[in-house]
Amino acid sequence: MTRPTPADDLAQLAFDELGRISFADHSLESVLQRVTDLAARVLPGEPATSVTIIDGGGRPTTVAASHPLARQLDQVQYAQASGPCLEAATTGVVVEVLDTATETRWAPFPQVAAERGCTGVMSFPLPPQERTSGGLNVYSRTSQPLDETTREVSARFAAYAVVPVSNMYLYESALGRAEHLRTALDSRAVIDQAKGILMERHRLSADQAFSALAELSMESNTRVRDIAQRLVDTGELPGA
Repeated sequence: MTRPTPADDLAQLAFDELGRISFADHSLESVLQRVTDLAARVLPGEPATSVTIIDGGGRPTTVAASHPLARQLDQVQYAQASGPCLEAATTGVVVEVLDTATETRWAPFPQVAAERGCTGVMSFPLPPQERTSGGLNVYSRTSQPLDETTREVSARFAAYAVVPVSNMYLYESALGRAEHLRTALDSRAVIDQAKGILMERHRLSADQAFSALAELSMESNTRVRDIAQRLVDTGELPGA
């Protein structure tokens, strides 16, 4: 039976910490920062780590980084619109650069990475959620190319890390949708109240009352909801 090494013990502590993350105590940004910080602590190779998120419009953003180098190398890839982090995030496939000094893909990124002290790169895709995709990026800073141990531990860590990141994204997305729904319902309610006032005051139909609110909205460059709220609160309309 193989005895766990100190590195194995440290990795397991990190996995346990990832499993204890509470949605109530964290934002998506703080979860992402915790993931990148833990990766930097437990992965071999003194890595700099980051998380890339690509929004529905195809725009990549580094939402968390454990070291300025990771953010800088992310930006190099964004600027040239190619690189391992973008490929992993968009294809859903793990991408490895075992030795930046000899890598020929995505030029000139590998050469830039090598010049800045990054010897290898691993990018792990996050599970795609709705219209957003992303990846966990690991930039090795040892004097040697990525070895099998580093790749194995990095893969294990990424498999654990994607769970809280993915779940937290879903949680915040659900909260956001609920808030948008609540706002929409509140807006509809106040607009219906304003329409009722106009219908009674001026003997208008429902469509005519809404048209009157919409016309005032365009003339005053004010949201229909705000005009409706003023009418409900004060009994007056802008310009009346």
